[in-house]
Amino acid sequence: MRIGLVGAGRIGASHAAAVAARPEVDELLVADVDPGRAGAVAAAVAGARPVGALGDLLAPGAVDALVVTSATASHPEFILGGVRAGVPVFCEKPVAPDVAGTVRVLHEVERTGAAVHIGFMRRFDAGYARARQALRSGELGDVHRVHAVTCDAAPPPAGYVPTSGGIFRDCHVHDFDILRWVTGREVDEVHAYGANRGAAYFAEAGDVDTSAAVMRLDDGTLATLQGSRYNGAGYDVRMEVAGTLGTIAVGLDERSALASAEPGTAFPAGEPWQEFWSRFTPAYEAEIAAFLHMAAEGGPSPCTVADALEAVLIADAADRSMRLGRPVRLAEVREEAVAA
Repeated sequence: MRIGLVGAGRIGASHAAAVAARPEVDELLVADVDPGRAGAVAAAVAGARPVGALGDLLAPGAVDALVVTSATASHPEFILGGVRAGVPVFCEKPVAPDVAGTVRVLHEVERTGAAVHIGFMRRFDAGYARARQALRSGELGDVHRVHAVTCDAAPPPAGYVPTSGGIFRDCHVHDFDILRWVTGREVDEVHAYGANRGAAYFAEAGDVDTSAAVMRLDDGTLATLQGSRYNGAGYDVRMEVAGTLGTIAVGLDERSALASAEPGTAFPAGEPWQEFWSRFTPAYEAEIAAFLHMAAEGGPSPCTVADALEAVLIADAADRSMRLGRPVRLAEVREEAVAA
């Protein structure tokens, strides 16, 4: 297979290596708005070569599938470009910078029946998959509580924050997607909070560096969420699912960014994770493998544009709740999205 990759930044470079390592990939074509950056990524990856222009990847017959890892604002252009070229598309989250853009892409993808896979890598993490299986099989009994944590070891640079979409859209959208995937339930209402405990540039951009939320699912289950851009102990991503018969924890391994206060307890003893790619490398690799299988063999997308829209709607509800100081029902943001 000949795969095109558009966007040779940090996440693009990592995806390029994962794509090129797959045995079914014969050639990887790399494009970027900065040709030098595309050349550098291609030079570092065996089986890759740069192309002269972004549009070269969208020409008829140019590639068998397209991987989009470019800047968020360009995602709709390249997703729809791949759809019109008739090739399967993988795109890193988000689909678009806003809900309206996501809805427009969704309508076109559904109209054409195109194969589009949105990159929510936690669906391919062994821990989250095990939690989903334990819940769906009845091993945990009736679920009474779900708790999610996402904390960065260090904050993003100041220049990133104004265009990030805010902590709920940029960071916690992964928590919202995996909550739906693990539980099989939809979020009905969100009550979210935010605080600024670190650098002034978060507040100056209208964002927060610390977050918390309570979500009511459509079966009445309560789920809680905590997050931070400042977690000096390391990169901390976890989920707890507690039921009447048992409790399971995702992310509780030897490299968890935790320290026990109990005497004589050494767990966890490993070096804590420091960033997302290292923590989720197997998940990213499994995600790309699943996309390439879909591209080669057909079948349903592992994570559709419709799935991505649901996660973004929850993020929008959380952001709105934080700013308005009240609970926000998903029906409220959904109605506006449909109207748009």
